[in-house]
Amino acid sequence: MDIIIVTAGIIINNERFLITQRKENSNQNLKWEFPGGKLEKGESPEEGLKREISEELGIEVKVGDVFEVVYHKYEDKTILLLCYICKYLSGQVRAIECNDFEWVSLNNITKYDLLEADVKIKEKILRKNLPVIW
Repeated sequence: MDIIIVTAGIIINNERFLITQRKENSNQNLKWEFPGGKLEKGESPEEGLKREISEELGIEVKVGDVFEVVYHKYEDKTILLLCYICKYLSGQVRAIECNDFEWVSLNNITKYDLLEADVKIKEKILRKNLPVIW
């Protein structure tokens, strides 16, 4: 089985993180995740992450450093998730390619049913006591 490389962003604004909920008719429907997606051919992870966030949420972000790399096997696929710290720059967040979105605080992030790979990111966020002001 091929490994699918995907990106995700920990988008920080006013000490809150942006998470999105998958659409009802999608794989892992209605689970929450850090926004991002698959890379297109020839695209760098940073370029792909900016594109995905713009397409899915209608906002612009500045992509910073890699925060975590997660290798995860789901029943139907294996992913390598490259997760970056991102700063919200501009635009009005809209649920274009997702069911819903939330800005969540460090204390509230545990209340959401995250995808398995994203749980590892959440655990590191909690260990590192993010958010940071960036």
